[in-house]
Amino acid sequence: MMARFAAVLLIPLLVAPAAEAASITNTDPAAVVLVITESGQRVEVVVDAGASENLCASGCFMTTPDGDRIGLDGGETIDIVKGSAVVK
Repeated sequence: MMARFAAVLLIPLLVAPAAEAASITNTDPAAVVLVITESGQRVEVVVDAGASENLCASGCFMTTPDGDRIGLDGGETIDIVKGSAVVK
């Protein structure tokens, strides 16, 4: 009986959807470097011209080429236009 009860509680957790990552698309004609700070770690990510990347599944801060710092929860759609981020 206890095992069945535990299974009923755990199954929804196993099939719950994962958090979505932010989708970032570079519309500029040249590659851009984004600085991503997630869980206290800072990483530079290069996004080629016309390319898209999925980042920040657990939330992060993104610094754009023009110096803007944006907090992301994950799930946002972002276009890089002339070095600036346009969050949709």
